[in-house]
Amino acid sequence: MVQTSNQRKTLTGLSPQTYEHPFDQKALISLEKMPGVSLMFNKINQYGIDRLLRFKFSGTSLKVNERNFPDLYDALLEACKIVDVQVPELYLKHGTGYIKILTIGANKPMIIINMDGLELLNHEELLYVFGHELGHIKSRHLLYHQTALILPGLGKVIANSTLGLGGLATNGIELALYQWVMMAKLTCDRCALLACQDVNVATSALIKLSGLPGKYINGMVVEEFLAQARDFGNYNLDNLDKFTKMLSFMEPMHPWTTLRTAELLKWIDSGEYKSLLSGEDITNNIEDKTEVTIEEEDHKEEEEGEWDFLNSWEKL
Repeated sequence: MVQTSNQRKTLTGLSPQTYEHPFDQKALISLEKMPGVSLMFNKINQYGIDRLLRFKFSGTSLKVNERNFPDLYDALLEACKIVDVQVPELYLKHGTGYIKILTIGANKPMIIINMDGLELLNHEELLYVFGHELGHIKSRHLLYHQTALILPGLGKVIANSTLGLGGLATNGIELALYQWVMMAKLTCDRCALLACQDVNVATSALIKLSGLPGKYINGMVVEEFLAQARDFGNYNLDNLDKFTKMLSFMEPMHPWTTLRTAELLKWIDSGEYKSLLSGEDITNNIEDKTEVTIEEEDHKEEEEGEWDFLNSWEKL
């Protein structure tokens, strides 16, 4: 690893396995084991979702480069260098009243940020939000992620069995997909922190993503937000009935900043973030831990049946 000019480390060869959140892995395993999920993605892919989304965003947004929006583009370049990702295309779309940023394109990724993000985020906070999107690229999330993005628009088509699947919500695939989208955010927030390498920046970025303009952010607001996040991190979701959980996670595109901050703080407190940033070789330990976890889960599933995310939050 080498130091950048602003003392942020360049994490050459960074593997997502070294920072992947266990909820992400568990939710993905649960999703991929569901009957019919392969058929769903194959059918949806036949519609050329990559091509359709690229057509939509490239046709309605401004392509960003080093000439027209140099500050914005420089932040993307720096984030890509730090977390070791090939630079994707970047587009700027109209404002919505709140910061919005997403990535589409499983074959050729493109990041789209809106005017609110351009106006409200400083350079360091842009590193955080770009790092989050680059995390999706590094972990190859985009096929599933963009499927979740377009599902609401295809709801009637799917419900009418045009894809040959019947109602997705009734067999659990849609819910499982939305749950995974939520958990994938937790992995990408870790990549985002590695990109900006400043907990205070990560906190201010997450507060702004929750909708609070920068002029209202001060020491007391940050302190209370962190206290709220830590309190939420101790919340026992098993106290909620399953229906309440289902309704909550049916809105995976919402920022969920308190939940995400709580999980990010746990990662920092564990010491794993500091170890990874300091250059310690934790790859072998992660691989060994992953192998043991998979073996344990396979054995557990044989005894108890398929893993149920909704009832397993506190057991991870």
